Amino acid sequence: MIARLTGAAMRGLLVALMIATPALMLPGVSADTTQIILLVALLAAFLVFIEYNSNFPSIIEFRNAPPLNRLRFCGAFVTVFLLTVICSGMTQPTLMTGATTSVARLVGQVLDFPFSPVRLVVLALPSELPEASFRIARAAAGLSYLIALFTCGIFVLMVRFFGWPSSRNGAFNVWINLPLFDPTAGGDALTRLQRDARINMVLGILLPFVLPAVAKLASQVIGPITLHEPQTLIWTMTLWAFLPASLLMRGIAMGKVAHMIEEKRRRSYAREAESDYQVA
Repeated sequence: MIARLTGAAMRGLLVALMIATPALMLPGVSADTTQIILLVALLAAFLVFIEYNSNFPSIIEFRNAPPLNRLRFCGAFVTVFLLTVICSGMTQPTLMTGATTSVARLVGQVLDFPFSPVRLVVLALPSELPEASFRIARAAAGLSYLIALFTCGIFVLMVRFFGWPSSRNGAFNVWINLPLFDPTAGGDALTRLQRDARINMVLGILLPFVLPAVAKLASQVIGPITLHEPQTLIWTMTLWAFLPASLLMRGIAMGKVAHMIEEKRRRSYAREAESDYQVA
C-alpha cells in the first residue's frame, strides 16, 4: 500500500512538473498566467494520483503494463522541455538554448520535404508570421515530430523484440489495463479489439497530416492561430506530435493484446481437440 501510494504521488508530481515547466522556465510570464497553469497542474496531479492509487481503473489505460505510459510521458516531457528551452532562448540566449535551437532548426529543415507532416505545418502557418517566428515554429515542429517518432520506435522494439507486456508483472489483466474497453458490449471481444487497434493505428498515422489541414480550414472561420506566444507554440506542437503518437502506440498495444488473446484461444482449442481425441 505504501509503495502504491508513493508511486501514485510521484507520478502526480511529475505530471504537474511537466505542465508547469513552460510557466516556470519562460521569462516574462505574468502572475495570472502562472497561477492558472499551476492550478491546472495541481488538478492533473490530483487526477493521476487518484487513478494510480485506486484499485479500480477509470480512465488511464495500461497502468499495469509498463513501460507504455512511461514512454508516453517521457516523450511528451522531453518535447515540452526542449521546446521551452528553444523559446526561452529567443529572449535570454545561452549556450544551451543556442545549441538546442541549432539542432532543432537542422531537424526542421531535414523533415521539411514535400508532403511531410512538417511541411504541412509550415503551410498552415499564417502568412503574416515574422520570419524569426516562422523558423522557430518549423524547428519546433520538426523536433517534436522526431521525438514522437523515436518514442513510437522504442515501443515497437519493446513489443517486437522484448516481449511487451512482460510476464514479470503478472498476467495481463484486460479489465485493469483497458478500462475504456467493454468486453461485454456485444460481439466477439477479440474482433472488436482488433478493429479498435486498426482504427487507432490509422488515426495515429494520418493525424499529423490531417491536423494542419484542419487548422488551416479553421483559421478561415475563427481566425489564424497565432504562435507568437511561446506557451501556445509549445503546447500546440506537443499536442500535434504526441496525440497521434499516443494513438499509434495505443493501437500497437491493443493489437498485441488481441494477438495474445488469439494465441491463448488457439492453445485452448488445441488442448480441447487433443483431449477429445484421447477420449475417443
